[in-house]
Amino acid sequence: MEFISLLFILAMGIHWLNLRGQRKRTALLAEQLRPFQIEKNMAQLTGSYMRALGESDPERQQHILQLQDAAEQQLASDFQNMAREFAKLPAPATRGFKLALPFIDQLSPKVTFDMRRLLEVHAQGIERAVNNVQGLAPKERSFRMMGEMFLMQHSCHWFCRAKTIASARMLAQHQTRYEQALDAVSAETRQAYLAVVQG
Repeated sequence: MEFISLLFILAMGIHWLNLRGQRKRTALLAEQLRPFQIEKNMAQLTGSYMRALGESDPERQQHILQLQDAAEQQLASDFQNMAREFAKLPAPATRGFKLALPFIDQLSPKVTFDMRRLLEVHAQGIERAVNNVQGLAPKERSFRMMGEMFLMQHSCHWFCRAKTIASARMLAQHQTRYEQALDAVSAETRQAYLAVVQG
C-alpha cells in the first residue's frame, strides 16, 4: 500500500513539474509571437485555401488564391523575423522535449530538440512555398502551403506541450494527421525537420 502511495506522489510530482515547464515554454513562445501577425495570417490563408480548393470554377479558384499574395508575403516575412529573434535566446530555454519528463534534458540532450533550429527550418519551408520555387500548380501550391503551416503549428504545440497533444490538436483543428502534414511539405523541409527532431 505504501508503494502505491509513493508511486502516486511521484506521478503527481512529475505531472506538476511538467505543467510548470509547459507554462514556461508556452509563455516564451507567446512572447516571441506577440509582435507578429503570424496566427492571423495563417487563419486567413487556411480558410482561403480551403475555399479555393472547394471551388469548381478554375477562374474563381485562381481569383481567391491571387487575393492571398499579401498575406502570404507577410506570413513569410514575419516568420523569418520571428525565427531570427527566437534564435537569439539561450539554449536551455529553447529545448523541446521528445519525452514529456521533467529534467530529462539534463540526463541526455538527445531526448530534446532545438526549437531555434526547427523554427528556421519552418521559416525556410514557408518562404520556399510562398515563392513557389518548384513552380507548382495553384492547387498543389495551396496544399504545400497548408502542409508547411500545419507542420510549423504542430512544432509550436509540441514545443509548448508534447508531440501527442500537438498531433491531437492538428487532427481536431485541421482534420490532418501528423504524417499527412509531413508528407505535404517539401522534401527539403521534411529532411531538415527530421534531422532536428530525430537527431
